[in-house]
Amino acid sequence: MQAIRTVITGTGSYIPPHIKTNHDFTTAAFYGEDHKPLNTPVEEIVEKFKDITGIEERRYADYSLNSSSMAILASRIAIEDAGIDPETLDQIIFAHNFGDMVKDSIQTDMLPALASRVKHGLGIKNPACVAYDILFGCPGWIQGVIQAHAYITAGIAKKCLVIGSETLSRVIDVHDRDSMIFSDGAGACIVECIDASETTSGILATSVQSHCIDEAFYLTMGKSNLPDADPNIRYMKMKGRKVYEYAIKYVPQAMKDCIEKSGLKVTDIKKFFLHQANEKMDEGFVKALYRLYDIREVPDQIMPMSIHKLGNSSVATIPTLFDLVKRNLLKDHTITKGDIVLFASVGAGMNINAFCYRV
Repeated sequence: MQAIRTVITGTGSYIPPHIKTNHDFTTAAFYGEDHKPLNTPVEEIVEKFKDITGIEERRYADYSLNSSSMAILASRIAIEDAGIDPETLDQIIFAHNFGDMVKDSIQTDMLPALASRVKHGLGIKNPACVAYDILFGCPGWIQGVIQAHAYITAGIAKKCLVIGSETLSRVIDVHDRDSMIFSDGAGACIVECIDASETTSGILATSVQSHCIDEAFYLTMGKSNLPDADPNIRYMKMKGRKVYEYAIKYVPQAMKDCIEKSGLKVTDIKKFFLHQANEKMDEGFVKALYRLYDIREVPDQIMPMSIHKLGNSSVATIPTLFDLVKRNLLKDHTITKGDIVLFASVGAGMNINAFCYRV
């Protein structure tokens, strides 16, 4: 049987131009889950938020764009980067959470599926190119890549377009301080089946977990924190402390599992591409992972981060981060042929996943 590898041959991203700074939140009226005003001065809330998350700015999409239209823009760049004919794609896998959110609407729009909208927008006529969406929380893009890898390994597909796109700015409760975390963006990649005789690049191993008992409802949809808010209008709600404790416990274990399946050591990893949710949490993941190997010192410049300026755009954080590093657009971070990197994410569900990749 011919040996094959699953290789990322092209990447692209769309980062919205509209910047919302932390200072923009200093006029907000924040309320707690009990619908009572927070007693802490808002300037202090914003400053503490920055200290914990590392976020200084985030990007919001223009109302003329939505998740699928941003995805089309990112996909075109990825297709051009890979140098492929889009008509040769076997699958379009679109990871998102809320579909296309229209301004001033309380409904998500997922009919037709966003992947179908991307196929339409790209003008792909080939009926054998199957377009579908996946819902897997923030780890959705990684899950899409893992799914493409499974189809390629099974001989079902040879070329896949995997997308992560979201407009979280349209599902946040402006009266909830957690709203400062979230942002918009889109990232895409082309994943291809390449003969192993032609490349050493490709996915080395994967690891996926779902915890759906006590953890299932750590992220949900609920009414605004604003007193007397319309209960029919629902926003994304997060039990931040629960998510943090869960992630710190399980994500490093999944990362270690993936490294071991690859036959590698943690010291073989050149870069960690982690979901950009919280600076301190991501740093905690890597420190905890190294401690699992009885290593106390984490190498410098091993974890590129975009969260400071781009915020948490859910499924889009990792593909946009990878695209920035691949194009040498993130200071102090580069990757070269033969480097081994690890992608890992955590999010609603609760779900965790990772894959090791040789560049």
